[in-house]
Amino acid sequence: MKQLILYTEEELVRKASKGNLDAFNQLVLQYQDLAFRHSNSLLGDPDSAEDATQESFIKAFQNIRSFRGGSFRAWLLKIVTNTSYDFLRRSKRHPMQPLFPKDADGEEIESPTWLVDPSPSVEHTVEQMETAKYLQNLVDDLPEIYRSVLTLVDLYELGCGEAAEILNIPLGTVKSRLSRARMQMMKELKGDLDFFPHLNRSMSAIPA
Repeated sequence: MKQLILYTEEELVRKASKGNLDAFNQLVLQYQDLAFRHSNSLLGDPDSAEDATQESFIKAFQNIRSFRGGSFRAWLLKIVTNTSYDFLRRSKRHPMQPLFPKDADGEEIESPTWLVDPSPSVEHTVEQMETAKYLQNLVDDLPEIYRSVLTLVDLYELGCGEAAEILNIPLGTVKSRLSRARMQMMKELKGDLDFFPHLNRSMSAIPA
């Protein structure tokens, strides 16, 4: 029986940079979901996001020799970002960016796994669904420059440095936009916390 050999990400990148397609395919498997979600958040269309993600991985493989270390995830998401923006320019449209993924029927998932407790009560599940939809609408209303930063840092849990690299903007700009995005979210939430008391718990999970 052939023994399965597990490589670190650094080793996979090194092998892929030498033309090892199997190594690159392992990187694809590791990051394809994240890449698709990020593209879909920018494009707002699963079909276009799928095409953009595929094109991004092709570009990544073609240019992996130019990777000079650091965060491979940030390097890859920068390619996904640029490719997705290329798709936007080609289509000459500027869609809203959904915060949450869609299911196989194209319907938005109101309670994705990152918001759902492993063993939720019925009340908790209903609260989470209400919160997810409510927060999604608030994020959709943010200007794109704030929405993209908030999505990368608070949804994908990337560092501000990684977000700066992905969006090709200074670190200070990321922090400034993130602060403004969070302040705008809290401002919008203030008037509704009495009606949605569970939003207090959700927003408390967002780092200050």
